Formats: sequence, C-alpha cells, structure tokens
Amino acid sequence: MDYIKFDKNQLVNLEYSLRKEFLRSNRSGAYSCSTIINCNTRKYHGLLVAPQPAIDNDSHVLLSSLDETVIQHNAEFNLGIHRYMGDVYNPKGHKYLVDFTVEPIPKQTYRVGGVLLTKEIMMVENKDQVIIKYTLLDAHSPTKLLFRPFLAFRNYHQLSKSNVWADSKYETIPNGITMRLYAGYTPLYMQFSKEPQYTHVPDWYYNISYLKERERGYHSHEDLFVPGFFEVDIKKGESIYFSACTSEQNPTGLSRAFSSELKKRVPRDSYENCLRNSAQQFIVRDGKKVEVIAGFPWFGRWGRDTFIALPGLSLALDDFKTCKEVIDTMLTELNGPLFPNIGSGNNTAYNSVDAPLWFFWSLQQYAKYTNTQKSIWKEYGTKMKLILNGFRAGTMYNIKMLNNGLVTQGIVGKALTWMDAVVDGKPVTPRIGMPVEINALWYNAMMFSLEVAKLAGDEAFIESWEPIAQAFPKVFKETFWSDERGYLADCVTEKGKDWSVRPNMVFAASLPYMAIDEDLRKLVIDKIKKQLLTPRGLRTLSPEDPHYKGFYYGDQATRDKAYHQGTVWPWLIGHYAEAYLKIHGKGGLSHIEKLYKGFEEEMSEHGIGCISEVFDGDPPYRAAGAISQAWSVAEVIRMGWILKQYLD
Repeated sequence: MDYIKFDKNQLVNLEYSLRKEFLRSNRSGAYSCSTIINCNTRKYHGLLVAPQPAIDNDSHVLLSSLDETVIQHNAEFNLGIHRYMGDVYNPKGHKYLVDFTVEPIPKQTYRVGGVLLTKEIMMVENKDQVIIKYTLLDAHSPTKLLFRPFLAFRNYHQLSKSNVWADSKYETIPNGITMRLYAGYTPLYMQFSKEPQYTHVPDWYYNISYLKERERGYHSHEDLFVPGFFEVDIKKGESIYFSACTSEQNPTGLSRAFSSELKKRVPRDSYENCLRNSAQQFIVRDGKKVEVIAGFPWFGRWGRDTFIALPGLSLALDDFKTCKEVIDTMLTELNGPLFPNIGSGNNTAYNSVDAPLWFFWSLQQYAKYTNTQKSIWKEYGTKMKLILNGFRAGTMYNIKMLNNGLVTQGIVGKALTWMDAVVDGKPVTPRIGMPVEINALWYNAMMFSLEVAKLAGDEAFIESWEPIAQAFPKVFKETFWSDERGYLADCVTEKGKDWSVRPNMVFAASLPYMAIDEDLRKLVIDKIKKQLLTPRGLRTLSPEDPHYKGFYYGDQATRDKAYHQGTVWPWLIGHYAEAYLKIHGKGGLSHIEKLYKGFEEEMSEHGIGCISEVFDGDPPYRAAGAISQAWSVAEVIRMGWILKQYLD
C-alpha cells in the first residue's frame, strides 16, 4: 500500500485537492510544482521552472502546463484543468482522476470509460528537464493522445500577458519542436519518445486565474501562449515519454533516462524517507558552488536560513561532505564580518546580524560530527577571527560589541534579526538594541572559538577573548533576566526591556554553550511550553499578548503583521527539543517524541512529503507560506536525530 495516496473522492473535491501541492526539484535550481490535480493555483507553479542566467539568473516559468486529451472514436476527453476569471474551471479533467500517489514520484491515474491511463512526472537531476511518462494500462479500442503545451516564458514572480512580441515561430527537431517566445531566453525543446504529428495553431488563452495569488492579495490573472498541439497513437500496455528541456535530447533515450533517474530516488514510503527526500531537494550544486535553497517555490538562497538548516539537511543524514561544501561556498561571499542575507552579485544584501553567528553554530555542529575540533582553527580560524573582531570593532547597521561584551545592532527602518517583516517601511517587531538570541549566539560563538583556539594553541586569541567570555554570563543575566517574571527579555533597547513572551529566548537554553544555569533554563523552557508551544512549532508571540495574531492570511501587509506576532514556525522546534532534553534527559523523551511523530500528519498536507514555512498560531494550526521550507524540514529531521542520541 502506498504511504501517501489520494483517492477519487478526494481528488474531485476542489476545496480539498487544490490545497495540496507536489514539488520536484533537479538539485541545480529548476523545479516542477503544481497541485495534485495539475491545476495551477500559484504563479510559481509550472511543469518546468528553470533559472535563466542570460536574463536575470532568477527562476522563470517556461512550460506552465501540458493539457492531455484522450481521443477514442473521434470523441475527446480533456484531462487538463484550468481556473479562469469568475471561478470558472475549464476543462474539468480532474473528474477523470481516480488515484494520486507519490511513491517514488508523483503518479496520477485517469479513467475515461474503458481507458486507464497513468501519468508519472520526473525532474531530471542536474538538468533543466522534466520527463512525463504516459502508460496506457487498458483500452478497448484504438486510442490517441493529444497534447497542448501552455507556455509562459516569464519570471516566476511576475505574470504573462498577451502581446505582439511573443515569437510564435517554431523549429522542427527529432520527435518534437523547439520554441523561444522572447529573446534572451533558453529555447524550450518539447520532444516525445515516438514521432508525433504536430499542428501549429498559435493562440493565447486569456485570464487564467491563480487562486493562491488572489488569496495572498496579488495580481492573479495571466494569459498563456499555446503554440499548437501534438497527436500520438498509443496502444494498450505502451508507454510514451514527453520531455521538456532547455537543450535538445535524443528522443530514443527518454525511456532509459527516465528509468535511470528513477533508480536514484529516495522512496517516499515512510515518514523518515519523505523528510530525507525533501531535504535533498534544497541542496543546489552549480559547479564548485553548493548552496541551500531556503524554500520552495519562491525562495532563493538565504544566508541565515542556510546555516540554520545545514546541520539538519546534511549532518543529521550522515552527509558531512555536503555540510562542508556549503560552508566553504558561503565563506567565499563573506563581506567583512557579514554573510549575504539574500541575493547575489550586485544585488546581494548583507543585512543579517545573526547569519555570521549561525555560521559558528553550523561549523560547531560539523566539527562535533566529524570530530575535527583540533583542525577547525587551522582551516577556519582566520574567518572566525574576522567575524569576531568585526563585531567587536563595529560594522554596518550599527552592529557592534559594547564594552560589557554584549552585542547591539540596528538602525531605523531595518530589521536585522530573523524577525524581519517590514510594513510601510517600519519593522513589525522593532528590535534595535540587544536581542536575546543574538547575544546567546554571540556567547556560543566566542566559547566555541576559544575551545578550538585552545586546541590549536593560539595564545594571543585566548588572551584577547577569554576575559570577555568569562564575564559574559553575569552581564547576560543582569541584562535579560527577571526573577519576578521568570523568563528572559526578548530585546533590551534604549527605552528599556521588551518583556514580550517570544521564542527567541529558547536559544539561551539550547546552544552548546549557554550563558544561564540549569535552573533558569528550566524556567525559560517552562514558559515556552506553556505559552508558545504548539504541535507544529513555537508561536512567535504569546496568545496572552494584546498584539497576538492567531491566523496568517490575507494580503502581504496583513500577513507580514502576523508573521512574527503569533504565527508558528516549525524550525524553532529543534532547539526547543534540544533544550527540553538537556533539562529533562530521558524523562523528556515521550514529550519530544510525540512532537516529532506529530509532524508525520503534514506529509499529506499542503506540500506533499514536505513541511511548510509557517502555521497558524491558533488551532487547527493550518499550514501556510511556502509549501516546503529548508529550515522547517531540517529542524524536524534534527529533532529526530537528537531523539536517537538519547534512545541509543
């Protein structure tokens, strides 16, 4: 029996099926994504979405969808489905769907009268190519398949509109055609494993509507270009392969390519394998560069997210090589003491105060896993000192170490911590000053550096930094702790201490080096458990706070106002689990194991086989945001890995 499966009753229910999406990536930046019934509900959906280096190096939707039609006795049965303006669905091919599974790749089964047809979608690893395998399992009379490609050729953040500049010309290639709607684009090569008959009848399909974009307050209608249609005869028991690629393929090799790729796939036949499969999709290799995509379908590479997610995506899966490759790649973009937050090249933004501090944590996890603490300073000490000395001297955005050893940061209009939502030019959670997690991370960074510097015998560094580190716990407690309240202030500013109950204090209880003792850590975790813990992660604000927002929905401004004001973030659950078990030991295993196993329900929700970016703060904790988020997946994996350490 398939681990994840949807039946006909579920698939024909649009309210149900349109909320569930599948994703496949090629490990080099391209992906394929849609709903389980192939009705695109986002501008980010598409059968082939691939980077376009010659344009902007961003992702672009090339092939939006491919409509299939079954023809028997001159009667046509269109299996496609599109939503148009006015909530009109046409055609309604989902009514022929009887089954959807994901093991080992997305597979849909259609029944049209006596015809039983399967469709399997495969992204080819490290190539901008999607291959679809159609197999006619049963038919009682001659059968023909007709295919209409819907082309977009536009940035995945934008929408396509009909225009006179689209190039409708095509070139014939073996078993297919190639087209390029606009100059600068990589051509799209559409080919079949057997020779089709192609009829060129270029036309625009107007006002295709994307439900999710409308819900999110964005423009939600676009026009797609259909150049014509392909026709192919298919016999009972026969399989036909369709390829969409940015380079010409040998059509006779499509079957072999499909089978070869299938053997590489991690079977999604269990909870753990789904997590492993999902984790692999975030790792992007481009030559010597190895990076982490922060989330699908619309995130790029984020520095902060990379270092937070990396141990869970690699080390917890026994892949230390990838961990080191990502760390080394990120170090090539270190600018003074800061790592890039978002963007690349001339568009890089270095506006993250915590990315450099998470680098220390990520490197620390790598050193522990590989037992290489003695060699870390020799290989990475120069960069580690560059960051520490840069913070100590002061750098951009008023990031600097104060005389008492604490770190302050921030300028008006900017949000430098992970709580970085900005509405109308103003941070939703202004934290100019000394955030608690930044200083918890700072202490851990200093202590880890001293640990490996001592192993390497760097006396000058030890003499310079040890007095600061030794004095830090006392200053930290005096600054952030309140015996009366029993928890840590979230941020200390010029105006005083912000006592909002937020999850940022969890890191003072979870990191390898902690500035507060066990008694205080227990009080911190008790507070978090009581007011912030949910089955899907930690709330970003206590429900008892008047600014709490329990639902994440609406246009961008509305969502951003809720983003860190109550919305639940799964990535925080790993550090909660780590802190909880440090205090309770094996006595806390049942609590953490229940949380870990609870995420298994998400394998068939929102992003199939993935874990979403965020969840509502109020029950039933509905998934929202990106359908597959790197640090969400990573920290759930790491939570499972931590559990095993206690169980072994």
